[in-house]
Amino acid sequence: MTAIRDAIMSGDRSAETYAGLAVPESYRAVTVHKDEVGIFEGRASRDKDPRESLHLDEVALPELAPGEALVAVMASSINYNTVWTSIFEPVSTFGFLERYGRTSETAKRHDLPYHVVGSDLAGIVLRTGPGVNIWAPGTEVVAHCLSVELEHHDGHNDTMLDPEQRIWGFETNFGGLAELAIVKANQLMPKAEHLTWEEAASPGLVNSTAYRQLISRNGAGMKLGDRVLIWGASGGLGSYATQMALAGGATPICVVSSPEKAEICRKMGAELVIDRNAEGYRFWKDERTQDPKEWKRLGSTIRELTNGHDPDIVFEHPGRETFGASVYVTRKGGTIVTCASTSGYLHEFDNRYLWMNLKSIVGSHFANYREAWEANSLIRRGLIHPTLSKTYTMDEVGQAALDVHRNAHQGKVGVLTLAPEAGLGVSKPQMRAELQEQIDRFRNV
Repeated sequence: MTAIRDAIMSGDRSAETYAGLAVPESYRAVTVHKDEVGIFEGRASRDKDPRESLHLDEVALPELAPGEALVAVMASSINYNTVWTSIFEPVSTFGFLERYGRTSETAKRHDLPYHVVGSDLAGIVLRTGPGVNIWAPGTEVVAHCLSVELEHHDGHNDTMLDPEQRIWGFETNFGGLAELAIVKANQLMPKAEHLTWEEAASPGLVNSTAYRQLISRNGAGMKLGDRVLIWGASGGLGSYATQMALAGGATPICVVSSPEKAEICRKMGAELVIDRNAEGYRFWKDERTQDPKEWKRLGSTIRELTNGHDPDIVFEHPGRETFGASVYVTRKGGTIVTCASTSGYLHEFDNRYLWMNLKSIVGSHFANYREAWEANSLIRRGLIHPTLSKTYTMDEVGQAALDVHRNAHQGKVGVLTLAPEAGLGVSKPQMRAELQEQIDRFRNV
């Protein structure tokens, strides 16, 4: 690993150099262990601590299959799916690995007593398997997290509809929170040259997810002039939705939970911000009963900000806690587009406000390769910026995941893997200098 790191740090990107490097038999990786699946039994979700279940292990390097690439990972990031993996909710990810392992001879590699986690990376291609022609060793890359087989006809219009579609590092093994990672070649995309390794690693999952959910015709299909209510607008997902709304000529209505988060939204350029804690919204009277008066109060606040208009689009991801309110406040004929459900999967809403007002609920999950590529292009062109707030080392991944679990973070949280320190990897310093203020908006907040 030292020789690989030294080659990367030298700036040499020739294919010959990297093809000539010896590949180690093992590498360091962040894992969860199959024999620890039950360690949190009896605890509430909020009390489950990723620091107890995430381990830094030395693991064996598997052989590359056709169509795959081995990447030296310089940096990765924490997503909520790593939190779910670490607390074994809603189910253990080892079930995913077992089912995947039964699909083919090469997939058997994934069914192990440990799971290497992580669904983002920035790094350098080291090796490619048979059938890979576009990506050469020495290429600087990031990876999106859609792993797809593409043998089934259903995947060839939209790869997210492939029956064998999985999220890499969550539903597959050999993820990005490691010194090395294995991805399919059609997960690779060019790294943004004006960003550091940790900055470039941070947008992948959330930026692509926000792009499909908000911009793509597979999601809400946002257009110029739309009013978009964005829950968690300063968070890992919402911060990209906020930027996209602003860049696309829409008006974001940002819902946050503190004055500090409200200020971040204003720094991004948003003018309409609701601090839900300051307003004291309580959408549930108790665990079983929602309070429609609170939905109406939120709707009134939104109309005060928008001069009497309801949102054309509601960008939903909290789930159970907010979904009833989201359906209510959306304009007649508008769209509620939903992914994830960080506050609970069993959504409840009053269907009268949906059917009688001709509203639509659209489910959205990650992004296909084209959507991920377009989202990454926005990053590379400096139209959308990373929202990295803090960077941890691999030894600190448990704490990083705990911060995300407890919502004690802003934007995205990065993790250095092979990179010896933060701030490395920039090859277009002039472009970076022009965008430095936007890149640093979330830093150390």
